[in-house]
Amino acid sequence: MPKRKKSNQSRSGRLRIVAGNWRSRLLDIADVPGLRPTSERIRETLFNWLAPRIEGTRCLDLFAGTGALGLEALSRGAKSTVFVENSPRAVAALAGNIKLLGAAGATVKNMSALQYLKTGPGEKFDLVFLDPPFGADLMDELCRLLEESNALADPCLVYIEQHRSAADVSMPQGWAIVKNKTAGNVRYMLVERKN
Repeated sequence: MPKRKKSNQSRSGRLRIVAGNWRSRLLDIADVPGLRPTSERIRETLFNWLAPRIEGTRCLDLFAGTGALGLEALSRGAKSTVFVENSPRAVAALAGNIKLLGAAGATVKNMSALQYLKTGPGEKFDLVFLDPPFGADLMDELCRLLEESNALADPCLVYIEQHRSAADVSMPQGWAIVKNKTAGNVRYMLVERKN
């Protein structure tokens, strides 16, 4: 008689925090179609870039999904992170992981990123993670809305992640790319916004 395979709770697997207070902690990932956590390799590079400036930052994780970027930031000393995610299942998993970690400074908003920006966040952020679904074609509008939302501190860093074949982002005046890299089918960059 053949052995039955054990069913996994999540087809997507688990997420590992790379470094900081929660280094190597494994977190559950919700089984949501299209959910694409930022890889460990990319997170490691990104947070090496951010190392001199991450301590005490106020972060905004738009299209949070698994919360990989915002949780990594909190693990490494960020003061707070607002996670914005539209999927109720992803929000439930993220809230569970935040509770598991005891992540003080984490706030979850169950709404679309566009809705969040259009209604006005009401606070200023030092670091924004911008990682929409690859096929969404929203990057130009998101950058414009971020600039118009009065939510960006001066200066502010914006992390942008997109498919490597995506068109170059039309950035608002005063935004400049400071780091730019490609890994597999992902192009990612760090942008500084100064006014």
